[in-house]
Amino acid sequence: MEQMIKIALQGGMKVGTTINGHTIETDQSEKDGGQNSAPTPMDLFLASVGTCSALYAQRFCESRKIPTQGLSLCLRCDISTEKFRINRITFELSLPEGFPKKYRAALLRAMDLCTVKKHILTPPEFETVIME
Repeated sequence: MEQMIKIALQGGMKVGTTINGHTIETDQSEKDGGQNSAPTPMDLFLASVGTCSALYAQRFCESRKIPTQGLSLCLRCDISTEKFRINRITFELSLPEGFPKKYRAALLRAMDLCTVKKHILTPPEFETVIME
């Protein structure tokens, strides 16, 4: 199975991506030469791992008929300014009121099953080719 994702440079630091009929735009901050009109690619990377983990938490709760109202996730990132690299991502999960204590560890394990996180821990091969 192969998936095609189209990337289009839109001028300045703006880039548009089309995936499965959806368009996502990115830009850079003003200090990095952009207009700050859209999230940066790194913002989308963080949103991807965060939303994937939150979805696994939601599915865990729903499969046990645990209410999800009040369930939320915040990512806190420690970023190295010297290397422009994220050193640590801390997932801060807020549980719904009355969440059963017996499920806490299992919920964290379920969140570790996130597909995006698995790809970070076992990365795919990357290949760049020039199309003639």
